[in-house]
Amino acid sequence: MSGSARERGPVTATEDRQPLAATRRRVLDELRERILTGRLQPGDRLVERELAEDLGVSRVPVREAIRSLEAEGFVAVPSPRRVVVRKLARVDVEELFEIREALESLAAGRAAERAGKPELRQLERLLTESARATQGGDGMEINAVNSRLHDEIIAIAGSRLLTTMLHPLEGQLRWLTSQNEHWDELLEEHRRLVEAIGSGDVARAREYAAEHVRVNREVTLRELFGDDERSVG
Repeated sequence: MSGSARERGPVTATEDRQPLAATRRRVLDELRERILTGRLQPGDRLVERELAEDLGVSRVPVREAIRSLEAEGFVAVPSPRRVVVRKLARVDVEELFEIREALESLAAGRAAERAGKPELRQLERLLTESARATQGGDGMEINAVNSRLHDEIIAIAGSRLLTTMLHPLEGQLRWLTSQNEHWDELLEEHRRLVEAIGSGDVARAREYAAEHVRVNREVTLRELFGDDERSVG
């Protein structure tokens, strides 16, 4: 048997039915989602063998997913045989929000310049979905819809460079945003932001976007750290 065959291990029934790239994507998305939803908590270990058995795949896509999650900032590898969900320090969270404020206010301003009736109708549809989820108290759906709303604003902004800069941060930003469970207030903030974009007033849209991020920042820091400087977890 060749070294590469030994390294890959047996192909499971699940992998045999799916293209390898699709399996890799599925494993990465699933592990990221477990972190984002709290099924995997900061400090929890990620064991390749156990995860491979759980997901019905070989260890190779799990290993590759772990490498990707490390690059995205979700996991840490303190030693060659130990992988854990990363504990974000307060400074990490503050820096992420600073970057988010700069980029999302830029996106909102560009969206205000570019949004036409079709784009504004899509933002209104997402607000309606968010209101429905908020009324039902479904936290996971609220966070999912709100993420789509922000993604739509970035898409309307129409900047490939802006999208490229935000893409590596999307997961961590989504995780941070999910810490804010003041859902009624979030819905109202998003309504004001969409109204500002719809007005075509670039300065107003940028101002509302920045204020939205600052409010979310304070709520998140309070939820995660209280008044101290300890790491998450």
